[in-house]
Amino acid sequence: MTKPKQSWRGVVSGYPKWSGGSLVLIFLAAVVPTYSATPTKPLRSPWDGKSVTMTGATYSCPAIVHIAPDLVTDGFYRLDDPTHSIIDPVRQEAYRKSSDGVKSVGLEIVKAADTYRSTGSKQAAQWAMNQILTLAQEHALAGKMSSSQAYYVQGWVAGAVAIAYLKVRETGLATPQQSELIAAWLQSIGKQTVAYYEEHKKARNNHLYWAGVELAAIGVAADDPKDFAWAIGTYNTGVDQIQPDGTLPLEMARGSRALHYHLYALAPLVLLAEFGEANHMDLYARANGAIHRLVNTSVAGLQDPTPFAKATNVQQEVPKTTSGDQIGWAPPYVKRFPNPTLEQKIQAAPSLSVFYLGGLPPN
Repeated sequence: MTKPKQSWRGVVSGYPKWSGGSLVLIFLAAVVPTYSATPTKPLRSPWDGKSVTMTGATYSCPAIVHIAPDLVTDGFYRLDDPTHSIIDPVRQEAYRKSSDGVKSVGLEIVKAADTYRSTGSKQAAQWAMNQILTLAQEHALAGKMSSSQAYYVQGWVAGAVAIAYLKVRETGLATPQQSELIAAWLQSIGKQTVAYYEEHKKARNNHLYWAGVELAAIGVAADDPKDFAWAIGTYNTGVDQIQPDGTLPLEMARGSRALHYHLYALAPLVLLAEFGEANHMDLYARANGAIHRLVNTSVAGLQDPTPFAKATNVQQEVPKTTSGDQIGWAPPYVKRFPNPTLEQKIQAAPSLSVFYLGGLPPN
């Protein structure tokens, strides 16, 4: 694959735009790269072109669910905790009651899309498409969001659903008109996401990178270069913050969950790099390959969290079993950059599915 050359120039804050054959990324960071090679037209996802043979494999299809346009929910950490790492049980229960219904629909769509990718089940793909169409027709999650947490949930679910749609869109089960309806619905949510982060310009932590995954998937689904460019800008903002020791300052400030949030921030950054690869953009090389330092430091933290504990002055939360929540991003990464330690963890993981990444990673 021929990698596009990069040139550097200062930019001002604003929304991305195209100029000729070059992609000009106008985003929160002071300096971002401009690619001299135009990304693939039409825009592609990491799942495009990887054929799946349609089969008659049966699938237990749930009832179609209807989700309201508006979402009322709030966060679950203690309000008096500046590190946002101590869970408030009462707030967490309220959060679950208000958001689990929305998330469960997204989870079912992701499950069906992955079942299609792994078994070829036409029933699974058709159900996923029908549920997505229902959400689009009813403008689900495209209304008023009650809080920052509501915007986060909106983005996580929309991003996961957009990726699930990308996994099944080549089946031909949706008409062109239906595909346009889905894309328009997703873009209406994407516009809200962009507006939220434009208003909260200091938000440069993992939430921004997850919003980037959402906009990357939406940009490909709608074949919209502007949405895709915004997504790449979030990647640049994240990677440019990686320190020489492979840490992210904003995630290191999360107290006992600093290691957790390093891995949580890494996941969307890797998937964004994979969206870049699918469109002839070598995002892994950004900032002299800084993302590799983040990978090495985060994975080493799973082995020995002592450096994180010393940096935060608090013992770290470390999972007893490493699973998708920690390394669901890793399979496509190790295919490009072999890492024996990471490969062992992948083999030992009971699951590699991550809801917010749209389920199973690209292969």
